[in-house]
Amino acid sequence: MAKTLQNLSSTYTILITISFFFLSTLVASETHRFSRPLSSSKHGLKKEKLSHLHFYFHDIVSGRTPTAVKVAEAPITNTSMTGFGTVVMMDDPLTIGPESNSKLVGKAQGIYAVASQSEVGFLMALNFVFVEGKYNGSTLSVLGRNAVLSAVREMPIVGGSGLFRFARGYAHASTHQFDIKTGDAVVEYNVYVFHY
Repeated sequence: MAKTLQNLSSTYTILITISFFFLSTLVASETHRFSRPLSSSKHGLKKEKLSHLHFYFHDIVSGRTPTAVKVAEAPITNTSMTGFGTVVMMDDPLTIGPESNSKLVGKAQGIYAVASQSEVGFLMALNFVFVEGKYNGSTLSVLGRNAVLSAVREMPIVGGSGLFRFARGYAHASTHQFDIKTGDAVVEYNVYVFHY
């Protein structure tokens, strides 16, 4: 009888241990899942809208306070017809008008790199960081190709933050002014973006 009780006690202990293990596994798998569906309305996402933003981008590479500076180049950059391999970091002003003293609406912060050996083509990776009105603190992210000598260049908007969460769209850029002596440029941007 004592042996039977001891066997039952051991069996009971094993069953409790197994039950605890399965229960803890279920709880752990419930709290550590990789993804789950969400309700867009519970996250403040309402009807999607399309916005058009218009501004001027001032790329200043000359003078005592440039807004774009070369941070890297390849050994062949100086012999390349296009400047292939040049990498430039920028913090360029975005203004309402083409004049440098026009009202500031934001900054273009990021990099552009000469990515073509046969034409002046940039890889653009940047954020438009807005400081104006309801867009203050919101950003749009651009990642794309800029064929600088084309009259109009189209680059994708791949995301955003703030009022531009879940943003997607495109930016049209056209050179408004280019100073061949200094390398400074003013570029007009028309941005079309879907967002919530």
